[in-house]
Amino acid sequence: MRNTLRLANDPQAETENIFDGLDVNEATRKDYSARVGLFISFIEERGFNQQSYLSFKRYLECRADYRISTKNKYLATARVFLKELTRRGKLPFDMTLGVRQFRQSKKHRREGLTDKEIRLLGVKLKYLPDTRRNSRLRALFSLLAFQGLRQIEVVRLNVEDIDLVRKVAFIHGKGEDDQEPIYLAPATITALKEYLRIGNLTNGALFKSMGNRPSERMSTMTIKREVGALLWELGIEKTVHGFRHFYITELLKSMNMRDVRKFSRHRSMEMLMVYDDEVSIKEKAGQVFKILGEFNFAG
Repeated sequence: MRNTLRLANDPQAETENIFDGLDVNEATRKDYSARVGLFISFIEERGFNQQSYLSFKRYLECRADYRISTKNKYLATARVFLKELTRRGKLPFDMTLGVRQFRQSKKHRREGLTDKEIRLLGVKLKYLPDTRRNSRLRALFSLLAFQGLRQIEVVRLNVEDIDLVRKVAFIHGKGEDDQEPIYLAPATITALKEYLRIGNLTNGALFKSMGNRPSERMSTMTIKREVGALLWELGIEKTVHGFRHFYITELLKSMNMRDVRKFSRHRSMEMLMVYDDEVSIKEKAGQVFKILGEFNFAG
């Protein structure tokens, strides 16, 4: 095992073949295929031996240009790749055993959108001209802010998944094989009605590209680009994920975690506890400042 690993004549095709055997969705396979290249380059340059996985982790540890979350994604991809090679009998042992992921804080590094920012966005969208692109932007805003949908859930929606009579939508949730219903907020219903009317949409993908490939389903990158442009225009330095953060945080202010879990569709309570802790800490910070205020030397 001291020699360099060789993956046929086309390493990329070989790795894709490895990931094709995994029982995961297409998006996950594509993500693995895109990320495994760093590990392949690493072992081709430094050789392949029993310590390669651990050495790769130490290499990632020294990469100051990667966040811990990014390092873990590359490490996890290499782990999946090596375990699948072992399962297929191409490796005589599992070299990933005993090697842990990087320890990562469970607190959010990026803040969600605030009440003020959501209102500012709402006013901006309200007075935009009634064009197809603007009606789409209003629909996206509503699904993100008032339904707390993940971006992948938004782009998977079909026109047939929207039932405006029953005021529900059927979404393909993260990691789910089947669709699940969600109740639509009044503002979301209004935005979707307008979007469907202006776009004259009756079937197929709810959100399609408006670029050179109008028949293709809109991508999450398009959401990031278009919604991100709106945020930038208003001077809001947040990401699109900030909408979901806002949605969950607002619910936690007046609902218990068990109910919020149903509406946010989190599999476990652990992630919701992170949101809840952030809400509690923010509220209690004011109390702490008040307690220590009398010791303020700044006047």
